[in-house]
Amino acid sequence: MSEGAEEGHGRAAFWGRLIGVALFLAIWLMPTPAGMSVPAQRLAAVTALMAVFWVTQAYAIVATSLFPLALYPFLGILPAKEVCQAYISDSSFLYLGGFLIALGMERWHLHRRIALHIICRTGSGPRQIVLGFMLATFVLSMWVSNTATTLMMLPIAIALLTSLEDSLDHGPKLALQQDPAFRHLGQAVMLGIAYSATIGGVATPVGTPTNAAFLTIFANQFPDAPRISAGQWMIAWVPFGIVFLGVAWLVLTWGLKRPPGFERFDRSFFRSRLTALGRATRPELAMLAAFLAIAGLWIFRTDFSIGDTPLIPGWNRLVIAWLRSSGVTGENQALGEYVNDAAVAMTVALILFLIPVRDPASGRRVKLMDWRTARSVPWDILFLFGGGFAIANAFQKTGLSIWAGQHLEVLGRDQPAIVVVAAVTLMMVFLTEFTTNVATVAATMPLLASLAVALEVDPRLLMVPATIAASCGFMMPVGTPPNAIVFGTGRVRVECMAGYGAILNVVGMILVVAATYLVMAPTWNVRTNHNPDWAKPKAAQAIDSAAPARSPMTPESVK
Repeated sequence: MSEGAEEGHGRAAFWGRLIGVALFLAIWLMPTPAGMSVPAQRLAAVTALMAVFWVTQAYAIVATSLFPLALYPFLGILPAKEVCQAYISDSSFLYLGGFLIALGMERWHLHRRIALHIICRTGSGPRQIVLGFMLATFVLSMWVSNTATTLMMLPIAIALLTSLEDSLDHGPKLALQQDPAFRHLGQAVMLGIAYSATIGGVATPVGTPTNAAFLTIFANQFPDAPRISAGQWMIAWVPFGIVFLGVAWLVLTWGLKRPPGFERFDRSFFRSRLTALGRATRPELAMLAAFLAIAGLWIFRTDFSIGDTPLIPGWNRLVIAWLRSSGVTGENQALGEYVNDAAVAMTVALILFLIPVRDPASGRRVKLMDWRTARSVPWDILFLFGGGFAIANAFQKTGLSIWAGQHLEVLGRDQPAIVVVAAVTLMMVFLTEFTTNVATVAATMPLLASLAVALEVDPRLLMVPATIAASCGFMMPVGTPPNAIVFGTGRVRVECMAGYGAILNVVGMILVVAATYLVMAPTWNVRTNHNPDWAKPKAAQAIDSAAPARSPMTPESVK
């Protein structure tokens, strides 16, 4: 579903308001459970209210995200100052910087040139055309929002199908559209764009808002944990995306035949459009340089390691050395976070406002990025982030995370970790078909963090695959914005989307679990059989070191 959806109407919204308010009152007025503080109980009531409103869209989703600002202070959950601070974070600026780069690519039409170059090189057969659209969409969606990427690729795809209809001498256009082979090709192209936009989005931290939301919630829940850099994320999840893209292509093109007369159709369609763009302009080349710079700086900021063995040293070692030489002291991990991925994103984005270029259309000297273009940033998403961060922060500060973890432990007790990971992934895949992805992550991450601590497993083992799975809604038109966009063209039947989507949901769950254990765990040094020290309650650590233990209900209970 769209992250910035408006308030819902009709019966679902009405029942959503009724159920949400009823749950809020029931949880608030019930006797306080043993071991739970009063602020934690009120937090649970507000969280239930927001979750129901988010799921049913009973209230504008972004407005629901602002509830903590109004309710937490008056209900004694958290002071207003702490709540306000949750609404802006380094992950918010990571997303902002990445989106400014994407807007620059759109402003100078670099995205269209990249897409056409990829499609021109994949071939002109039906299966190759589908692959070309999927590859182009996948690459763009790693850096540009899924919704924007789909909207970029859709006109090219529709023009292709329309041109095919017009160029083939096969009777009336309606008769051609009813041809099974042509209908299959049209649905494969449209669904290929939607699915590859979603798959590409999970491969980078800025590809979809759910990834950025997780990064901040994880950092808030476990402040002593090693930070997950953009390079580490991509090393783990780009291979997953490539494999998943290939599987999706095979599923969509299985049994695809050439429509009658298709042999007349060749690559000239794409080449003619690429030729119409002319030679790459200086603004395009400058944006390409910025795009490559931010990707390279992200990937190589931290060490590329397998477990504890560094293979390629990151350039942040130079930053640490410079900071030490200038008199800044501290641990290497802390010094390495002086310049994080958000700082890189904002630095490159702000440089765009300084670079002068000549506008090919008007001939005037302008800046590579201007504020008129930057205003297109979806600022509402930042508020949606803030609502999730406020919930996660309050879970930790009120002790609700500890209480929830202790009670959720029964769900995974005596079960192998891989079974719990698979169950969590399956749950998220199901939820994301009907709920807003960012809201789903915001509501579930604190609970999964608590469950991981209670089960004594590395929290990343549950939280990361759950985040990836939250983006894998392929069955329903409302599952993701790309699904809704391609469904709106009228060229995709809902039963077709549901059929292909059901297969990809199952495949996606299997691939997420496999990538977690085979790629993420060894490259991120994630132990699958115990939780690291930074994920242990401080009370337990105090006992281990023969120091006085703190109460498990203190705000510092979980690192």
